[in-house]
Amino acid sequence: MHELSIAQALVELAVESAEEGNAVKVTRVNVRLGKLAGVVKSSLDFCYDFATENTILEGSQLNIIELPVIVYCAQCNDEVELEDIQAFFCPICQTRCPEIRQGKEMELESIEIEL
Repeated sequence: MHELSIAQALVELAVESAEEGNAVKVTRVNVRLGKLAGVVKSSLDFCYDFATENTILEGSQLNIIELPVIVYCAQCNDEVELEDIQAFFCPICQTRCPEIRQGKEMELESIEIEL
């Protein structure tokens, strides 16, 4: 389960950021997670509790913001959201769209702290 190592890295990053802000406790961690990131949301959520033990994040809430897959359609000259991540075709004109603009992200967006 690689989600545990991802959760541990996320906690390390959040702890570092919180310490720079002189936080005594982190109450919430906001993460942006694309549908193509290769991370199972429920597994990451489960592993997060283990990774936060004995840190200033212990007891904090992990808020995962799921991002849809957005591709560029050359035919429509526009970015479009894929209806099905198994088929990279524009939902408007059915043109093949291999250029991914969003959906592979795994980013620590923000943390909420107590001073």
